[in-house]
Amino acid sequence: MNDFTKNIAQALFNQDKINDLLRKELQQAVNDLLETELTAFLGYNPYARDGWNTGNSRNGAYFRKVDTQFGKIEIQVPRDRNGLFHQHTLPDYKQHADVLENMIIKLYSKGVTTREIADLIEKMYGSHYSPAQVSNISKQMIPKVEAYHKRKLSDKFFCVYLDATYVPLRRETFEREAVYIAIGIKPNGHKEVIDYCIAPNENIEVWTELLQSMKSRGLEQVELFLSDGVVGMKTALAKTYPQAHFQRCLVHVMRNICAKVRVEDREAIMNEFKQIHQQANKAAAVDVLHAFYAKWDKSYNHVIRNLKDIEPDLLVFYNYPKQIRASIYSTNMIESFNNVIKRKAKPKAEFPTEQSLDTFIGIQAMSYNDRYFNRIHKGFGQVQDTLESYFD
Repeated sequence: MNDFTKNIAQALFNQDKINDLLRKELQQAVNDLLETELTAFLGYNPYARDGWNTGNSRNGAYFRKVDTQFGKIEIQVPRDRNGLFHQHTLPDYKQHADVLENMIIKLYSKGVTTREIADLIEKMYGSHYSPAQVSNISKQMIPKVEAYHKRKLSDKFFCVYLDATYVPLRRETFEREAVYIAIGIKPNGHKEVIDYCIAPNENIEVWTELLQSMKSRGLEQVELFLSDGVVGMKTALAKTYPQAHFQRCLVHVMRNICAKVRVEDREAIMNEFKQIHQQANKAAAVDVLHAFYAKWDKSYNHVIRNLKDIEPDLLVFYNYPKQIRASIYSTNMIESFNNVIKRKAKPKAEFPTEQSLDTFIGIQAMSYNDRYFNRIHKGFGQVQDTLESYFD
């Protein structure tokens, strides 16, 4: 049993003694490593005769305190006479700070609160950050988010999904506010969060502004837009992208139907309505849809009447290759992104300012775009040439 083993055995039942012992051992180990580094750099051991007249030698040390989970340790960083030695055992002060700041931004983007981040950083690295300091560090992302909103957009997307989700925000009072989101897939299958904006509630005026902003930043052509039944959407799209086609989200349509029928009929209605998007071609889908009308018209005339009014927007996705139809009959893809936002925002309870919410959403959007930068969405790679042919 060596001295360290004996000492730790004696300190085993006293946490403070264990921490003190480990702190001293860590301090000695780091100092030994630094001395070993300098020896390797110079090429000879301390006081060795073969170091004479080599043109460089040891030149004392400077002291530095380093935070660890066991407390502060005092490090002697050795120096050489010519000032050429640079140790690699410890990170530079700036590098250490950068690591922590990157960690803070990453934790913030995951939905961890500023107070929780401050506690985690102190426990993990021994560095104290107040919640206010954490908040200030996260603000470093503001210029990047602003640049994201102003960046030049690709000139064409095959399809663009439009949807809004609600996130708690405090202005004068606490309310859930709408985050308008546009996600697109290019003809080559690459997808990205094109842009987003925040407003107190969902209305067509804000959607129109977002669409106009997208066009002014370079997005000239879209083949297909997908959205739920927000009033005025088709009109807004016709003004901004008159050549584009529109597919109403069939999942939203089904939810609306289920909300207007009896509970005992819902399962049957859902199963039958799902058959509409599972057909081999548009003609077969029309037959299934009309059979659905015939079966349920007597019981739910108002539901069927409303469904007939929007029939031109229900089966547009059948006009495109079967390889991608599973992705373009609903807005499920954008809703998965919305769910990520809600899940990560939940620990925060509410955002204190619109800017803090904008920064948070911006981090999520940029992270999404980085993650899917070179990935091809399912089915799109097989029909890229066909999708390209829809554009001028």
